[in-house]
Amino acid sequence: MDLPNLAVILRAAALSPNPDERKAAEQSLNQLQYTQQHLVRLLQIAVDGNCDMAVRQIASINFKNFIAKNWAPEDSGEQQKILPSDKDLVRDNILVYVTQVPPLLRSQLGECLKTIIYADYPEQWPHLLDWVKHNLQNQQIYGALYVLRILSRKYEFKSDEERTPVYRIVEETFPHLLTIFNGLVQLANPSLEIAEFMKLICKIFWSCIYLELPRQLFDPNVFNAWMVLFISVLERPVPDEGQPLDPELRKSWGWWKVKKWTVHILNRLYSRFGDLKLQSPENKVFAQMFQKNYAGRILECHLNLLNTIRVGGYLPDRVTNLILQYLSNSISKNSMYNLLQPRLDVLLFEIVFPLMCFNDSDQKLWDEDPHEYVRKGYDIIEDLYSPRTASMDFVNELVRKRGKDNLPKLVQFIVGIFRSYDEAPAEYKPYRQKDGALLAVGALCDKLKQIEPYKSELERMLVQHIFPEFSSPVGHLRAKAAWVAGQYAHISFSDQNNFRKALHSVIMGLRDPDLPVRVDSVFALRSFVEACKDLNEIRPILPQLLDEFFKLMNEVENEDLVFTLETIVDKFGEEMAPYAFGLCSSLANAFWKCLNTSEANDESDDSGALAAVGCLRAISTILESVSSLPQLFVEVEPTLLPIMRRMLTSDGQEVFEEVLEIASYMTFYSPSISLEMWTLWPLMVEALVDWAIDFFPNLLVPMDNFISRGTAHFLTCKEPDYQQSLYKVLSTLMTDKNIEDSDIEPAPKLIEVVFQNCKGQVDHWVEPYLRITIDRLQRAEKPYLKCLLVQVIANALYYNPALTLGILHNMGVASKIFDLWFQMLQQKKKSGLPANFKREHDKKVCCLALISLLALPAGQLPDEALQRVFKATLDLLVAYKDQLVEAAKDAAADYEDDMNGFQTDDEDDGDGSDGEMGMDDVEDGDEADNIKLQKLAAQTKAFRHNDDEDDEDDSDYDDDYSDDEEFQSPIDEVDPFILFVDTIRVIQASDAERFQKLNQSLDFHYQALANGIAQHAEQRRVEIEKEKQQKSAAAAATVP
Repeated sequence: MDLPNLAVILRAAALSPNPDERKAAEQSLNQLQYTQQHLVRLLQIAVDGNCDMAVRQIASINFKNFIAKNWAPEDSGEQQKILPSDKDLVRDNILVYVTQVPPLLRSQLGECLKTIIYADYPEQWPHLLDWVKHNLQNQQIYGALYVLRILSRKYEFKSDEERTPVYRIVEETFPHLLTIFNGLVQLANPSLEIAEFMKLICKIFWSCIYLELPRQLFDPNVFNAWMVLFISVLERPVPDEGQPLDPELRKSWGWWKVKKWTVHILNRLYSRFGDLKLQSPENKVFAQMFQKNYAGRILECHLNLLNTIRVGGYLPDRVTNLILQYLSNSISKNSMYNLLQPRLDVLLFEIVFPLMCFNDSDQKLWDEDPHEYVRKGYDIIEDLYSPRTASMDFVNELVRKRGKDNLPKLVQFIVGIFRSYDEAPAEYKPYRQKDGALLAVGALCDKLKQIEPYKSELERMLVQHIFPEFSSPVGHLRAKAAWVAGQYAHISFSDQNNFRKALHSVIMGLRDPDLPVRVDSVFALRSFVEACKDLNEIRPILPQLLDEFFKLMNEVENEDLVFTLETIVDKFGEEMAPYAFGLCSSLANAFWKCLNTSEANDESDDSGALAAVGCLRAISTILESVSSLPQLFVEVEPTLLPIMRRMLTSDGQEVFEEVLEIASYMTFYSPSISLEMWTLWPLMVEALVDWAIDFFPNLLVPMDNFISRGTAHFLTCKEPDYQQSLYKVLSTLMTDKNIEDSDIEPAPKLIEVVFQNCKGQVDHWVEPYLRITIDRLQRAEKPYLKCLLVQVIANALYYNPALTLGILHNMGVASKIFDLWFQMLQQKKKSGLPANFKREHDKKVCCLALISLLALPAGQLPDEALQRVFKATLDLLVAYKDQLVEAAKDAAADYEDDMNGFQTDDEDDGDGSDGEMGMDDVEDGDEADNIKLQKLAAQTKAFRHNDDEDDEDDSDYDDDYSDDEEFQSPIDEVDPFILFVDTIRVIQASDAERFQKLNQSLDFHYQALANGIAQHAEQRRVEIEKEKQQKSAAAAATVP
């Protein structure tokens, strides 16, 4: 199609008021998109200066979208949609035009160029760097810089071999860049266009040095030539002429951008070479040269720039932030601190402190957009640009590293502000200075809480200078008072009435007319709830407190709000039951709201996304707290099910772990698993196959619950067929050679769940599961996966020994499997500890399998095999018994330590914060008494494994042997010692001759082992009977 007709179609597709005409044009574009040279024609229209701008823009958007999707498809096996000849034409033309088009189109073509360079350089576009080098030496300098910036950025975060192309880029282009940069710096009255050139050179330099300094720059002469220019740019004042008046436009103005990137580069070099202790031997000389020649000079320049603020001048927030970072990094270095010291008081009290104070822009935002004020105050990204955050960091670092000299005068300065504030009449009170002083007090809390004489004065300071501001007429002081009070909530109050007053003032702040006060009060309340020793302080007002939370959650998306709610739920435990439904409903509503906000913001990293995660975590905390009340799970299911359904798809990848935790609670604690909950199973299976392999351990828990708690439905339902879908997904994953051993570990655990929970009902699945297990076992490399796969075979033997043994013989692998199994059972580390089947659960499964084999008749298990299995069983039972004894000793010792710890904490309660921590521990311990809850928590842990497989190192003993097998399993009620003795008695009764042969084959060692196991089994019978009687008595006692 010729260009004029294509332009007509593009115009109709985007601008026609007739829907039918638009639709027809869109269909035409779809049909044309894969035709030869269509992509080239789109580019031609986009860069045609004679064409209507609206059509050019539509063409460039279509061009950009097609390039993004089809130039380098994510699926490498996908058929190429763009002909090589078209790619050549695009590459040849886009370089010429990208800088000639207007800025609006340039950004779109720049994105295309980025996609092409990232995909094609250097392999498919080897001459790109030659083009750049050539044009740096003629009239196309801007185009060359623009392209070089994209090219260098490709390698900004690359390391090692992937970074190799950077060295050629530096070798070929940096000499020319240096010449150009030098010429630009020498210009007497440079235009704004020159700033754009200089900014691009700075950004190219930044990308090339970000991870490491290229070797060419280690040449002192070359490095010095660059540093002279950067320092010159740093020292030179920004032109006054042309600066925008609007603050947003001003900070983005070209010359301030040059200043920002120069500071960025110098900070980066300082962080790399400013500390000799961090240098490798080959870099030490260079670092000494950097420190001697440049570090102090940069410091002087930075201090002079900051002085602009002191005299009322303008400095962009980001530049201020970066300069303060440089100064913070200089405090610990003696030579730099000596340079800083003469100007430190002016810096601290006339620059840094004023930056910490409430200012005009804060007030404007507070009044006009309090939601944005809150967002900025709690946004981690904003902290990267905030002069206030950098000022707090500087003060903290100063006090931490040079506190002896600076903390007393800083405290004296703050006290002076408090005194001036108290003495001034209301209309002249320095409210903003008081705000800065409160911020400083909060920022210094860690130091002030540790050091006398300040530590003992904190309570008096709070009462005299903080508490009065709870009722201040100025909103930002009420907010700051709440925040500071929260920072000191954990101190030891000599008068509990003061703690009580602070707590109730913070709670009152939840009803403040100003939103930022309410949010800061929520943040502070979390600390007070954690520190509260007597929950009766909060208990009577808990309903009203939760009402305020619900109101705030409807008004603002803030993860700290959710954290505080979690703390309250965690603290009050089962007492939250009456509010659980309301809390879950409010959190669900808040979640949907946050999700909508996040999607509306084009999935950018925003507070909405963080708060959405927080809502789900809080829901989990609530479900955990009411775990002993199954009916509540039935009530909240309709509220939570839509969230789980939506977020168990690819839409929920960012919150998948949190949603699976909720699903785990819902499937474990509900009285039964509803048919509606079963609709989640297909979503989990689909996700696992498509994209969620990294979440397999998390998926394992709810899938286990579905099978173990919904066994009847799992076995009988055919639409969908859950048994078939499970086999399909496990077969797909276990036969995939591209999936690592560690990623596949949950698969054999799920097969175990099937065999143990469906005993006698899944005979037809034994062979298919054994086949995929043995196939993977033959390829497995990691010892832990080998153990798990052998345990699948062991579980199959326990499920049905005759059936399983017959299948193994038919497959021709029986001897091979048993040889491997027994070899793994006998394998030891150098320390003498078992190398495999390390946990109690592993040993128990193997014991039950071997005992099941012993029960087979002579026709299926010959005498020789019987003797081998019998000895292996005795050895394993002894090892299992020893491990149980050790675990019981460790548990008793831990319990004793905990009790001693509690008593010690109680005794030390009067000493302060340690006692408060002791109280927290006691209450946490009380909440952890729910055994069922421990089992679910352990269920997740049970499916994790320490990947340290170093047979030479027993330092992982605790991790490998700690038995986190508290999750429920049908084999929990089976005692292997009793089963062994009962099985041997059956052999003795049914085939005396065979039993006699077996007995005669045993040497003295194994006879002694057998007698010991028999005695232990009888002991276990007595213990089990006693436990049953105790349970019966306890149950009878609870009946009214």
